[in-house]
Amino acid sequence: MRILLHRGDLPADVALGPVLAIDSETMGLDPFRDRLCLVQLTDGEGTVHLVRIEPGQKVAPRLALALADPDRLKILHFARFDLAMLRHRLGIDCRPVWCTKIASKLARTYTDRHGLKDLCRELLGVELSKQEQSSDWGAEELNEAQLRYAASDVVHLHALKEKLEAMLEREGRLALAEACMAFLPTRVALDLEGFAALDPFAH
Repeated sequence: MRILLHRGDLPADVALGPVLAIDSETMGLDPFRDRLCLVQLTDGEGTVHLVRIEPGQKVAPRLALALADPDRLKILHFARFDLAMLRHRLGIDCRPVWCTKIASKLARTYTDRHGLKDLCRELLGVELSKQEQSSDWGAEELNEAQLRYAASDVVHLHALKEKLEAMLEREGRLALAEACMAFLPTRVALDLEGFAALDPFAH
């Protein structure tokens, strides 16, 4: 795995495939309070691109072109959070998307453990370290452990999608899962309009 760190945007000469795995690192979990610090992406061909987002940065044109491309599928884990951050902080409407957390909840009904670490362990036999998850992603220089952690959060998503898709197909729930994922941009819009705690389908 090759890890490339970029500041502010993707370089102009980066060529990406048709399916991207994406994640982000932030200063916290509130899109309105906490800034977006890093966006990591890979097309599954062995290179992970890490894009540092500078304080106050509001656009990343080449990153936006890749993430908003309607012909390029984006795989995320708990896409609801990352999509809200990307839209609120960089104005990127990222779609279409495929969320491994939604897929896991609909396929793996025998467990309540749907974290990325749990999925990688069970479905891929891979042990992920989460030691750097709560580190300072806004630091001027990211250390080697942070870079490796950030890369590990996307490098397995293509394989997880394949495993989960097969499980959903087996259980007759693939169309239902994909309908839920198609709703995600609307769920994110509700979150950003102040309705994060609202379940519009509840009584």
